[in-house]
Parts: sequence; structure tokens; C-alpha cells
Amino acid sequence: MSLATSTTKMVRNSKKQYEDDDGRTIADMNVEGMPWYRSEQRRQSRAVARAALQEKIAKGEALTTRETLRYTLYATLAGLTVVGVIAGGTTLFIFVLWLLWK
Repeated sequence: MSLATSTTKMVRNSKKQYEDDDGRTIADMNVEGMPWYRSEQRRQSRAVARAALQEKIAKGEALTTRETLRYTLYATLAGLTVVGVIAGGTTLFIFVLWLLWK
């Protein structure tokens, strides 16, 4: 391997250092849709929140009013989704039967 090849490899592997760079992050560039997007950060934060909730439940602490309203809303939306799918399927079935009878 020549000296020029090894020098270019060293240059590529080293990060640029700027005089005014103190290492702080100004803005999070982990944006969905970008090639460097890391969804595991979101999964980890959800897992931490879920673990905190499990710990709270294990201790027997009551949910806050906001948490109670959130989970009540989620349960209501899940029920409405099921009712909507069943109603839509029944309507579609009746419409097909009506077309066949016509």
C-alpha cells in the first residue's frame, strides 16, 4: 500500500475539529424520513415510560387525572373502531345483497 493511499484513509476516518465547536447539540437532526433516522430512540423512550407506568401500578399508586382521561379515550376509540368495522361490513354486505337481488 502506498503512502498516498494510507494518508487518504486517515483523512476520511478522522472527524473535522473546529475551534468554536464545544460538542453541544443545537437541534436534533433525527427526523423521520431522513436516511440517518433512528427509530430505536423513540422505542427506548416508550419502553422507559411503560416501565415507569408498570412500576407505578406495582406500587399501587393511582393514575393522575390526565392519565385516566387518556386511557379512557384510548379505550373508547378502540371500541368505536370495532363498532365501525362491524357496521361497515354489515352495510357492505347488505349493499351487495341488494345489488344481486336487483
